[in-house]
Amino acid sequence: MGISRDSRHKRRLTGGRMPIHKKKRQYEAGRPAANTKLGDSRIREVRAMGGKIKRRALRLNTGNYNWASEGVAFKAKILNVVYNASNNELVRTNTLVKNTIVRIDATPFKKYVVKQYFGSEDENFALNFNWEEPAADKKADNKYLKRRQTNRIEAKIQEQVGKGQLLACISSRPGQSGRADGYVLEGKELEFYLRKLEKK
Repeated sequence: MGISRDSRHKRRLTGGRMPIHKKKRQYEAGRPAANTKLGDSRIREVRAMGGKIKRRALRLNTGNYNWASEGVAFKAKILNVVYNASNNELVRTNTLVKNTIVRIDATPFKKYVVKQYFGSEDENFALNFNWEEPAADKKADNKYLKRRQTNRIEAKIQEQVGKGQLLACISSRPGQSGRADGYVLEGKELEFYLRKLEKK
């Protein structure tokens, strides 16, 4: 007996039973939840209605994460799940669903900051670099440096990049699209989730 999304099997509001006047239909069928876990990528294709394909991710460990204030996005490794508003069990089991707060590897974002604002291509550029003073060998009229002086990267993000890990939110649906893409938390939203993590 499959998972059905019909309401014929349910009772009326008064508690009386409904007469079942037709059989189950294919378009009322449901499927087991994907329960996407953290691990080496494992994706299954599922045929949906109208011949469409859903990509059911069973395991994922990477995703594209957007840094909105800088207008860039990078592929980053997901390190672990830290918070889920709907269920703590999903945190314990490292389950990836939409709106899960995860910790991602900050290396690609660090490389971007180093290149854009400090003029270095060095892979091993010190993690505890001085955020206040961009590298002296950069041209003084560089548009990125000018923007850097007026619109500094917020302190909490600086701290996270220094530690090599960033907090991010998954905005895609891993069980439907087979991807765990999202965005880096900033501003008020970051403060909110940091408070939640402190409580926990």
